[in-house]
Amino acid sequence: MARIIYKIVPASLWRQAQAAGVFDGAPVDHADGFIHFSTAGQVSETAARHFAGQEGLLLVAVDGDALGEKLVYEPSRGGDLFPHLYAALPLSAVLWQKPLPLGPDGLHQFPELTA
Repeated sequence: MARIIYKIVPASLWRQAQAAGVFDGAPVDHADGFIHFSTAGQVSETAARHFAGQEGLLLVAVDGDALGEKLVYEPSRGGDLFPHLYAALPLSAVLWQKPLPLGPDGLHQFPELTA
């Protein structure tokens, strides 16, 4: 499975996580009982489907190996396996966070991603 996984998160929510020292998820994560992540190959479609036109977002890269057995890959969109974390995200597993701006075409502009 992918070593590096990605989370799209509003910058304001991420600042709260940094202050708390842990990220326990966005409202959709709370509703579903796990924190949703995407692989490098999935994250642009995730942005288009669930964050279309939204500004003020960050892309957070996470070392999936650091999450242990609480990270589970489960079928979702079209049967594709998506990483789901059944625990809070320790900030020690975060590799980096970068702005996810909208481009002139209205789509999010991603930095170079590692699988």
